[in-house]
Amino acid sequence: MSFFFSIFDTLLVYPIINVLVIIYQGLYYLHIPYALGFSIILLTILIRLILYPLTNSQLRASKKMQDLAPHLSNLKNKHKGDAKMLQQETMRLYKEHGVNPAAGCLPILIQLPVIWALYSVLNKVVGNNINQVVSDVNNIIYFNAFKLTSPWDQNFFGIPLGQNPSQLIGSVGPLILLVPLLTGLFQFIQSKMMFVSPPKIQNGQPKKESKEDFASAFQKQSMFIFPVMIGFFSYTFPIGLSLYWNTFTIFGILQQYKLQGLGGLSEWIRKR
Repeated sequence: MSFFFSIFDTLLVYPIINVLVIIYQGLYYLHIPYALGFSIILLTILIRLILYPLTNSQLRASKKMQDLAPHLSNLKNKHKGDAKMLQQETMRLYKEHGVNPAAGCLPILIQLPVIWALYSVLNKVVGNNINQVVSDVNNIIYFNAFKLTSPWDQNFFGIPLGQNPSQLIGSVGPLILLVPLLTGLFQFIQSKMMFVSPPKIQNGQPKKESKEDFASAFQKQSMFIFPVMIGFFSYTFPIGLSLYWNTFTIFGILQQYKLQGLGGLSEWIRKR
């Protein structure tokens, strides 16, 4: 296991740290305040841009599968008890609409190691022992010209990136709770945009009432549960990680909007 983590660090974590330090040194040279915080934001945007084509592919595949959900539910009801026929008709439906069920999985599998590497990077660069952080980071830097000559400022608009809201609530006050609340809110907006309630169809005709299948029910519940979990985690994780996650999510919201518009949010807007 230690060998795996060593390879993982060498191939992903260390290169990302080097890019982060290069961005930081550029901002520091230009006398940009809160250079570390803005470096995290720019690094996250850079990673998002690199992953942009993969994410687009994932979103398109997810949208196609979502559009087919009511038709798949209709096939399950029509061929209940006949697994072979159900499989044949399902594959025919996929082929007819040009859908590859596995198309949305590959981009996610590729993105996960990068996302985890970013998490590891931020854990290394926003530690509480700043002198140890500088030593650890300089041991990773490939080029001597970019090595840190002094500890970097871990504050971002007065908020220490290495501490979490649960630690800061005593000194900063209740306002620090905006961090986990906004983190959960941004995640909810993205989740809601991705979830569009499929029309109920039976035998090719709209159906007024239909019991949700397990997948739809699970997705709808996850739309609420996942943002709450992310908000709770951001209450206990360093502010630097929340800064990365919020940048990642906001970029995802913009990408989702560019590709598919408001998505599920449009349902709520129409009701208002």
